[in-house]
Formats: sequence, structure tokens, C-alpha cells
Amino acid sequence: MPVKVSVIIPVYNPGIYIEDCISSLQRQSLPPDEYEAIFVDDGSTDGTPARLDRLAAEDPRMRVIHQENSGWSGKPRNVGIAAARGEFVMFVDNDDYLGDEALERMYAYGVAHGADVVVGKMAGKNRGVPVELFRRNHPRATVENAPLIDSLTPHKMFRREFLDRIGLRFPEGRRRLEDHVFVTEAYLRADNVSVLSDYVCYYHIRRDDASNAGFQRFDPVGYFGNLREALDVVERYTEPGPVRDRLFRRWLRVEMVERLRARRLLGLPDDYRRQLFTEIHKVVVERFGPGVSAGLPPTQQVVAALTEADRYDDVVDFAAWEAGVAPTATPTGVEWHSGSLRIGFTAEYTSDREPMTFPADATRTPLADTPKNVEEAVAWVGAQTAARFGQATADLLLRERSSSAQYFQPVELTRETVPVDGGERVRLVLRATATVDPAELPGDGVWDAVVRVKLGGWTKECRLGPAPRATRPEPYAGVTGRRAVLPYWTEPHGNLSLDTGVKGRRLGLGGVRRPDVTVSGTQLRARIPLHAAEGARVGLRFTASGRTLHASGTLTGEADGPGSLLEATLPARLPRGVWRVALSPDPDAAQPAWSGLPFALRAAGGGVLVVTVPRPGTVRKLVRAARRALGTARAKVAPLIRKKR
Repeated sequence: MPVKVSVIIPVYNPGIYIEDCISSLQRQSLPPDEYEAIFVDDGSTDGTPARLDRLAAEDPRMRVIHQENSGWSGKPRNVGIAAARGEFVMFVDNDDYLGDEALERMYAYGVAHGADVVVGKMAGKNRGVPVELFRRNHPRATVENAPLIDSLTPHKMFRREFLDRIGLRFPEGRRRLEDHVFVTEAYLRADNVSVLSDYVCYYHIRRDDASNAGFQRFDPVGYFGNLREALDVVERYTEPGPVRDRLFRRWLRVEMVERLRARRLLGLPDDYRRQLFTEIHKVVVERFGPGVSAGLPPTQQVVAALTEADRYDDVVDFAAWEAGVAPTATPTGVEWHSGSLRIGFTAEYTSDREPMTFPADATRTPLADTPKNVEEAVAWVGAQTAARFGQATADLLLRERSSSAQYFQPVELTRETVPVDGGERVRLVLRATATVDPAELPGDGVWDAVVRVKLGGWTKECRLGPAPRATRPEPYAGVTGRRAVLPYWTEPHGNLSLDTGVKGRRLGLGGVRRPDVTVSGTQLRARIPLHAAEGARVGLRFTASGRTLHASGTLTGEADGPGSLLEATLPARLPRGVWRVALSPDPDAAQPAWSGLPFALRAAGGGVLVVTVPRPGTVRKLVRAARRALGTARAKVAPLIRKKR
């Protein structure tokens, strides 16, 4: 079979971090003869070269190329392209890994839409990744209709013929941002770019020792010299105007302004941040016209203006003020409705842990001149934030705790201004209700509820909580999509999370009362503390004396309460004995998860009674008590027997 995808992995001293990468490549769902992995060892000095040689000897899908150290990832990637046999090439870093179906899904998506570039959804483990880009699928994305420019790392799939046709390769040598140069040109020259957002294809990892190349402190002179090369690419393939300004704005926002804000700036040594500021100031003055910064949110406009005016001290003071600004999200309700979970919350920004207030009569005005001082800058930001409140948003994302995969949930939003200080100022409060369908979440796991608040010049995230113990809702677990799902509050912080693989005691079935369970003939009915969509199918397991029987049941939501009615037909002619009962939301799974119910069925004389399940050890205690009673009785009867004799 022709090779569909060649995965290219530049390697340099990854140590144990390469093992997850290797494992993910070996787990790919694409047939083994349809992909290859090419490890280009860039002069590693640890045990990696020998490890890769053994791997290649054992697995025909894996190939290894050794070369002298080139200083960065550009040359190893180019060497991999030259050696690749695939229709597409996919770039993976040696300390990251792929989703198990990544290659199969990305290849099929790219072919279906005639894409030269396929961008797969990313998850960042302790590091940032684009969020807005992966809100939905974009079969035909451009730099104009999608935030493609937010994703400039090379971890994408590229059609090999496209790279050869336009002669695109990575800049080589000891340099930064070689991926920006490569990816930007690919975006601007591709016939089509497709963004796949409904499956996490790439896991971007920050090592525990933070030794990833991208986290090392860089030389500002060299870094921003390399950044100018990415700007050159934009100028080469765009005309002056709004599109070019929008693209340039990405580098101004991400690589410059964001480095000069809040704790990110304040955490740097003064001498280094002065050098950083100096180099950023040079690029801003040299390369960006007024249309670039004018499209930034208010806070970023202020930092850009102060930077262009070469006012380092004011940039630091503004960062100190911004460091106290944070979002907060308060739960207002969590309840089940027709198999979905409705989560209500309010969100707003705080300053030094107090709700922020804004002028009530603010109007939208451009930043015509650089603010005279930080106080004037803060006042302008406050006024513009209030004036733009109609554009503010609050999203709910569910983030899987172990993998950091995250998904947007549908949200209904209203905006409310709350008067304070006699009505001269207001709080800006977002009220939202998210609808979560747990059946749409991929796989079992623990999902943390994260609120993403976009207001004025801030886009920040926080956990949904805390919820005070005395007032927070405590919904039952629910059965939906053949899985049991438990909304719960974390301890000790009181934030909302969902466990989509809950079982055992946490499922809450211990709350079933014996009077709520009836058996009539072969029909079992029980009211249980679980929410369920209408007619949800579950499995029942009956065990006694080493024997196991199974039956199917259905859950129906109760009109007069939050629980459900379980109905099932018992196995025909249930043998004599005491049968323990367990429930599974997915009895057809390869390994069903069973949770015990707090009652048992005693079958005897052709009838079935509902009885209490003895606590652990109770049976042994009853047996010992019976033996003691029997022993006492024998002791009393023995003298009487002797007298009769």
C-alpha cells in the first residue's frame, strides 16, 4: 500500500519524554502499512540514539536518521521531508504525542476537503495552545475567515506535493521562530487549509523540568531579528491593508504586548525585561503602522502605545495594576434536564479580589494619544471596557483532567449592569446557562468546568466555583449515553467537576430504600437516586453462591422527583437463595462497570422477597451467634437427657 502519512520527529536528548511519543505512534489507528515515523536524531548525547536504533530494528514502521547537531529543529525536519515517502508529512516534537486516531482522522479530513494543510485540535498540558481556532471544524479555513494565525507551531499535516511545488522548507541553523516562517507561508500559499476540531489530535507537553526548548529564556536581539523574517513573509504575500494589519497584529499581540503584561513581565529580572522592552520597541516603531494596534483590545492598545512611546516605567506600572485583575465565576444552578446537565453561573472581573467597577455613562472613543500616565491609561481602559460590554462573552469549557483535552459547551448568555456608588459606576456581570450533553464527551474521565471570560481587553479563564457548601446544589448522578455521570464539587476548593466514569459508592445508589423496591411476579420496580433520559437501558446482575444471572432494565425519569424508576423482568425461575443485585449503565461494554444496590432478593417457595443486604461481616456474626445459641441450648438440654436415662 502507498504510504499515506510520514511522521517526522526531530530528536535531541529527550530522555524518557520520547517514550510517550513512541507509544502514541505505535498505537495509531491508521493501518501499519499506511504510515511511517521518521526520527531524525540531531546529534543526541544521551541514550536516545541507541533506543531509536533498537526501535527501528523491532518495528518496520519506524525509521531513524542520525546526523551531527545542527542547533535547532529546522534542519532535522527538512531531512525528514527529503526522506519521507508519504502523501502527507506530519511534524511531531519528541516530547509531545498524538491522539490514537490522529493520523487516520487528519488524513481523511484533508483528502475529503482537498487540503494542503490540516490543522488538528491541540491540547496543552501545562502550556498554552490555541482555543478559539478549535471552537468548531473549519473545512475551508483562511487567514481571513478563521483565526489560523493563532496557531503557528509546526505540529500539522502538510501535503508533500504542495511543499515541493512551492519549494517550502524550514529555515535552518541556531535560530528561533523557524516554524512561524514555515507555517505562515504555508497558510498564505495553500489552496485550502482544513481545521479538525472535534478530536484531540496533538498533545503539546510541558516537561516537568520545563526544559522544552520553547521555555528557555532567549536572547531578545536574536529572537526579534528572527521574528522580522516572519513579518517579511506576510509582506511578501499580502497587500497593505486590513488583512496584513490583522496578521501583523498576531505578532504584536502574542510575541510583544503579552510579554509586557502583568505577572509575565513582573516575574523577569529588571535588566532582562529592559532589554526585552528595548527590542520590542524597535520592532513596533519599525514595522507596525497605526492600523495594527488599533485593532487590539483596550488593555493591549495601552501597552502597545506606551511601548511605541518608549515609556518603560509606565509599562511596568501598568503591568503591576493588571496583575491584580482576575475573573471569577460563581455557580447559580446545576440540574439535570432530559439527559443533559444545565449549569448556571455568573462571571465578572475582580481587581485585588474585589468586583471591578466601571463608569456608568462610558462611550466608545479611540486611543487618539498615548496616555499621559498610568492613571489616565487605567481610566481609559475602564471606560472602553464598559462601552464594549455588549461584546463581552463567557464560555464554559470542559477540560479533561489527565489529558487537558477541552471542549466548548453551548451557552445562553445575558449581560447585566449592576449600579454601585449611587449609580455613577456599575459592575459588569455576565449571566450564563450552559447545556452539557455528557454523551458527547469522548471517553471516561474527570472533566473540570472552566469558564473563559472575554471582557474589554482581558480574555482569562478560571474554574467554576467555589460554591459555598451550605447553598450549593447537589444533583444526583445521571445515566446518559450508556455511561454514569456524576456532577460533584471538589474538595477543599468547591469547584465543579464531572466524573463520566463514576461507579461504586460514588454513584449514590446506597440511597435506595427497601420500601421503594417491589417485586410482583417476575417484575422488579425500584425508585433510585439517578437521573435518566426517558427509557435509558441498563443492565442488572444477580449473584448468589457463586452463580451469576443477568437481566435488562430501563430507567424512566420521575415526574414528582429528581430520581428515576427502574423496571426490569427478573430471570425466569430465579433459583432458591439470596441474590445480590448490581446495576451497570452499559451492560454491553467489553468490561461493564457494576455498582451494587443496597437490597437483595430472596427466592424461595416460588416467590421472591426484597430483603436488606447484610453489611460486611454481618453474616459471620449471625453464624457465630447462632452457634453460641445452639451451644447454650445443648448445654441446658444435656442434664435433662441424663436424668431421663
